[in-house]
Amino acid sequence: QVQLVESGGGLVQAGGSLRLSCVASARTFRMAWFRQGPGKEREFVGAITWSGDSTDYADSVKGRFTLSRDNAKNTMYLQMNSLKPEDTAVYYCAVGSGGRLASQYNYWGQGTQVTVSS
Repeated sequence: QVQLVESGGGLVQAGGSLRLSCVASARTFRMAWFRQGPGKEREFVGAITWSGDSTDYADSVKGRFTLSRDNAKNTMYLQMNSLKPEDTAVYYCAVGSGGRLASQYNYWGQGTQVTVSS
């Protein structure tokens, strides 16, 4: 059983930046971020392996968002730059076997709200 706690969400103007954090209760191999906007399906944002040498990003965030992790702290970060109103969503941290499907992840955090105003 792995507990995940996200933090760092908030309200920001378009073009601004935020950094999300996800702290895991145990060592994990592959961690990911998903998001769910109002009236939308949960969608993949990005994923990172234990070593951090392999990352995968959704096309919608590539070049603007950056994943990193501090394994000594069991923490994953999502640096979000050049934010757009369409990035508004609840962002969820997840741990699982990998891939871009929510069904491939077994453990989820409670989510953190990101709101981008225009």
